[in-house]
Amino acid sequence: MTDWTPIQFAINQKTARNLPFEAFLDLAAELGCVGVEPRNDLGRPLFDGLSPWAAGELARSKGLRFVGLSEIYPFDDWSEGRLGEVARLLDIAEEARAETVSLIPRVDGRGPKGTGKVEHHRRVLEAIASRRPQGVTVLVEPIGFDACSIRRQSEVVAAIERMQDPSGFGILHDTFQHALAADTDFIVPHTGLVHISGVAANIKDLTEAHDAMRLLVDNADGTRVIEQIRELRRHGYAGAFSFEATLPAVCDAPDPLALLRGSMMYLRLTCEAAF
Repeated sequence: MTDWTPIQFAINQKTARNLPFEAFLDLAAELGCVGVEPRNDLGRPLFDGLSPWAAGELARSKGLRFVGLSEIYPFDDWSEGRLGEVARLLDIAEEARAETVSLIPRVDGRGPKGTGKVEHHRRVLEAIASRRPQGVTVLVEPIGFDACSIRRQSEVVAAIERMQDPSGFGILHDTFQHALAADTDFIVPHTGLVHISGVAANIKDLTEAHDAMRLLVDNADGTRVIEQIRELRRHGYAGAFSFEATLPAVCDAPDPLALLRGSMMYLRLTCEAAF
């Protein structure tokens, strides 16, 4: 029988993007999160200019892990320059003792297509494997938009399983993207991290435009986040569920503590009570 331990929460820095880095860590610690996901795309230096080592030490002093670093985009628009970007983020992750880094595929309709798509992604991941430090897992996030080069989890797994050594590679499961792609797979053995967000239930057809409307999960969610969390846990996922909201009312809130606490309480009541 599966051991249904309490849900472990984390916070993606996008969800509280205007907080200074240390205040962001304090927020996660006060909420009892297991970790955070710092981002390099917020228009300011990663870790607000702290060295990776100092940033990691600061997080650990507050009882937090770096469950992930975001992100490289588009990772499959491959070149020597892109390899350099990936290698730099991996080096930062190693120094900060981050557990994962995330790779985002092309969403402009110009990514690899057809029968050669899996082979292209396998070659890219093989190149990244040569630079991956021990202890850092590389996660590919399927993006549900029609124009994306990787929309579903099975596409990630197809490329990973063709690698010479697939260890250290996996899936970042995003509940919004999973719903947008109408993906029915929950490939938990390959899932290294989960992003959670909701979209108002009165939005019937998810589109790319609604990516900027992701809010904290409550009983008005229309993307079946509760069902996704239950399914992941039912299949044995025991990692972190990281809040990644994009709605300005959430991610620009001067003090998001109460908003996050309310969503966490709702998720615990609805998900943990099911088992």
